[in-house]
Amino acid sequence: MAEMTMRDRILAVVRGEEMDRVPFVMYEGIMPRRTARAILGAGPDGGSRIGVMRWSRVHRVDTPHCRIDAEDYMVGDTHWRRNILHTPAGDLVEERAFEPTYSSSSIRKHYVEEAADYPALWAYLEDGVIREDYAQFHKDAADLGEDGTPLVAIERTPYQQLWVQWVGLGTLGYHIADYPDLVMRTVEILDRRAREIMEIAARSPAEFIDFPDNITAPAIGPRRFAEYCVPYYNALADMLAERGGVVFVHTDGDLRPLWGLLAASKVGGLDSLAPAPDNDTSVADAARLFPEKRLFVNFPSSQHLLPAEGVRAVADEILAAAGHTGRLQIQLSENVPPTTWRTSLPAIAEAVEAFGRP
Repeated sequence: MAEMTMRDRILAVVRGEEMDRVPFVMYEGIMPRRTARAILGAGPDGGSRIGVMRWSRVHRVDTPHCRIDAEDYMVGDTHWRRNILHTPAGDLVEERAFEPTYSSSSIRKHYVEEAADYPALWAYLEDGVIREDYAQFHKDAADLGEDGTPLVAIERTPYQQLWVQWVGLGTLGYHIADYPDLVMRTVEILDRRAREIMEIAARSPAEFIDFPDNITAPAIGPRRFAEYCVPYYNALADMLAERGGVVFVHTDGDLRPLWGLLAASKVGGLDSLAPAPDNDTSVADAARLFPEKRLFVNFPSSQHLLPAEGVRAVADEILAAAGHTGRLQIQLSENVPPTTWRTSLPAIAEAVEAFGRP
């Protein structure tokens, strides 16, 4: 078989086609592309030894009557940002703290804290005008060329969006108990948005669409996963099936309690599957339980700390578990300790290249 580009390898996994070797890919932003290339050098075919997936979109949301103003400030040596959401029904405030290595942030104060905050959130969500917009996708595809593909994301499913972005997990639990009508009205608004966005995604040129749900079983549990997530995954999968498209879900947490629901769902791929020892599902588990699903496996972040021979052994184990299925991609989609790049990246690339053709 002729040598393939990284773009072709990624799409071969998505399409279920033959490939010359398992793709080794990183999310853009994990590290500078030039740094990865400098560390890895050229592959056996003279091309790049690592591909790239860039978060992209096929829709946009315009909010003509709302806006967000950002205020940056310092708390000691830590960079913080205050986001002020202005709506016709009042203002909401979110506060984030940034870590210095990757400048990734975590929410320290969510926009919605009490019942009185919901009308402003509704005003913002209902102000959104959802439009088809494929320009960013085409630009991203052209920029990446043969090095990779856009990773098209739509909005998180309503429950995931509520706890991750708007309310917070602990507070949302209290609100479901104390103000169920407020929560359910919010879910209904988010549901309408989701249906519109899915229709646009189904018509788009993207071959696979990702729900960036950050699924972890302890945060949602089987009952809410079945009620609030799976129906959206299945609905979009049905839409995409008409043109051969595939639904992926970002599953970067513990999954064991959700195994049966995931297996029965129409999800076609698990993105950023974060295997043992970092979480509770091994690659062997996933290959056995989900024999028809594509596995975009994040190389376990903790295992980058091993010496080169240890990293190589982990990579060999992942490849042995799922590499011959033709459904595996090894990727860097969670933060990698920057002190380990020069040791771990070559070890993974060498394992992939030695493994050969699925």
